[in-house]
Amino acid sequence: MTSVETFQNCQNILGEGIIWSQQNNSLYWLDIPMPSKLYKFSINENKIETFNMPEMITALAERSDNNLLIASHYGINNFNTINKNFKKILEVEKNKPHNRCNDGAADYMGNFWFGTMQNNIGADGSDIGVNENTGSLYCVDKNFNITTHETGVGISNTFAWSPINDKFYFSDTMTGIISVYDYDSKNRTITNKKDFAKFDRGYPDGSTVDADGFLWNCRWGGSCIVRFNHKGEVDSVIEMPVPNITSCTFGGKDLKTLFVTTAKMGMSDEEKVKYPEAGNLFAINTNYQGKPDFKFAN
Repeated sequence: MTSVETFQNCQNILGEGIIWSQQNNSLYWLDIPMPSKLYKFSINENKIETFNMPEMITALAERSDNNLLIASHYGINNFNTINKNFKKILEVEKNKPHNRCNDGAADYMGNFWFGTMQNNIGADGSDIGVNENTGSLYCVDKNFNITTHETGVGISNTFAWSPINDKFYFSDTMTGIISVYDYDSKNRTITNKKDFAKFDRGYPDGSTVDADGFLWNCRWGGSCIVRFNHKGEVDSVIEMPVPNITSCTFGGKDLKTLFVTTAKMGMSDEEKVKYPEAGNLFAINTNYQGKPDFKFAN
C-alpha cells in the first residue's frame, strides 16, 4: 500500500455513496444532510461539479447517459446531471415518516438494493441517534417493482457481491456484524444468512469487494478500512487519518485506486481541530484490482 492522501478537500458532513463511472471516467459521491449535495469529479477534465438536492440523498447507481438512480430520504428518484431534473419514481415507507433511506448499490443484473433506517439527522445536520430497529432491506428491479428481504434493521450498510455473484454482503451497523447470504441473481433472492465478519474497532459502514473476492469494509469510529478474506478473517488494515470512514469504491483506469468518503458528523469542536481532514474524499493506491460498480438496468 502507498500513503493515504486527501483527493478532494470537500469537508463533507456525512460523505457517502461513492461510485466509479467507467463510462464517464468520473467519481460520484454525496453529502447526506441538508443542504444535501451530489458531487461529480471528472478525471479527464480534472473538474468537480456540485449539485444541490431538494431532499437528503443517501445512495446512488449509474443509469443511462447522464442519469443516476438516487435513493433519498423519502424514496427512489432519477437525477439528470445535464438538465438537473430530480424526479421521484417510488415513494418508500409512507407508513414510517421517521425513517429514511440509507446505503444501497446496483447488482450485476441491474437491480438496485437499498436499506432504510430510523432517521438520525436533524434539520440542522446534527446527529440525533438511532434507538429503534425500524429499517428494512429492499430490492428494486428494472420495472420498479420493490421486494422486501429483511425487516427489523437498525442501520442498513454494506451492499456488495462476490466476483462470481453467488454471495451478497450486508451489515446492520448497530449489531457490529457483517452478514453473508447465498445470492440467486436470477430470482433476486438472498438466503442462508450467516455471520461473516466482526472487528473490534468502530462499526461496519460501507464496503466494496475486489477482484480476488476480498471485502473492504469502512469502519465508522474506527479510523481504518479492513480487508477481510473469503472466510471473514482480517487480511490487512489500512489506517486512516480521520475517525469516521463511510464508503469506498475502486476506480481509475486500472481499478486499483481505492476512493474513500469520510464524515465529520457528531464530532466535537476539539475533534474537528484534531482531525482537520475529516469529511474529505481520500485516495489510496493499492496493489489490488477492484470490481466495477454496476449500473441500474432501466
